[in-house]
Amino acid sequence: YPLRRQRQMCIRDRYKTRNFLVHFVDKEPSQKRADFVSKLKSNKILRVPGAYNPLTAKLIEEIGYDAVYVSGGVMANDLGFPDIGLTTLQDVSTRSYLISRVTSLPTIVDIDTGFKSCEETIKTFEEFGVSAVHLEDQVERKRCGHLDNKELISTEAMVKKIKECVAAKQDENFKIIARSDAKGVEGIDKMIDRCKAYIDAGAEIIFPEALQDEKDFEKVRKELSCYLLANMTEFGKSKLFNYKELENFGYNIVIYPVTTQRLAMKNVEDGLRDIFVDGHQNNIIDKMQTRKRLYELVEYEKYNSLDEKIYNFSTEGHE
Repeated sequence: YPLRRQRQMCIRDRYKTRNFLVHFVDKEPSQKRADFVSKLKSNKILRVPGAYNPLTAKLIEEIGYDAVYVSGGVMANDLGFPDIGLTTLQDVSTRSYLISRVTSLPTIVDIDTGFKSCEETIKTFEEFGVSAVHLEDQVERKRCGHLDNKELISTEAMVKKIKECVAAKQDENFKIIARSDAKGVEGIDKMIDRCKAYIDAGAEIIFPEALQDEKDFEKVRKELSCYLLANMTEFGKSKLFNYKELENFGYNIVIYPVTTQRLAMKNVEDGLRDIFVDGHQNNIIDKMQTRKRLYELVEYEKYNSLDEKIYNFSTEGHE
């Protein structure tokens, strides 16, 4: 544990120095967390797309969303794994840090089942500038929340994990979100009972996974007196609601966890197949992000404040 912790801090410090030198983010992690709390109290639903890389996080902020989400499933997929608990604390925390450091928005991270030590996990993610994490009540060799045949740990075991998470955090604005996968295993009533125990253990936000329709979403809202997170993942068990509908149901956060990765991978696959068949990319140029737009997104021109030789050219002719 001490050696793992030391490695994590070395990674953070290496990137933190680089972040100080070359990123133009004006908010410290503590301010991002305070912003997250303030947004939760606004009674307006927070719209939170998933970012599979830092550049996507910058785009999420530019468009005007409320926070950035880092999906455990997306992190696994990005490494070429299925979402069955194969990623490590170092895998997910390092990527989450790289994502959170480029945006002034709060970042919410999926920590799966806690990566063996909830204490170490919470300390790592808080040190890495994250605003909130969610922990689920599946067994360690978990699976995607919208698949069948999930296995759960006991309510008591999950309560113990949540208490360990709460005890480990330093900033009161760092939020612990409890996700329950029990609806498809034990039924919605027992899932609600579990969630009440999770709230009593210190979870301030509940993530009821794989709810199906209006009736489910409304029932959970009626039974639980805490902030609620809705998961609008595509190709799953949940009906895809407009965020205003979810707000009317009384939900406080909506995540779109895999959306950006799905959009990207579909377009990459289509483009690669076209090039393979046609032998060139001339027919798909209009589907690509332009050089000029990329430079805008990475804020290329701002780097001239560090060295006037960096941005001493024009993007004219590079549309």
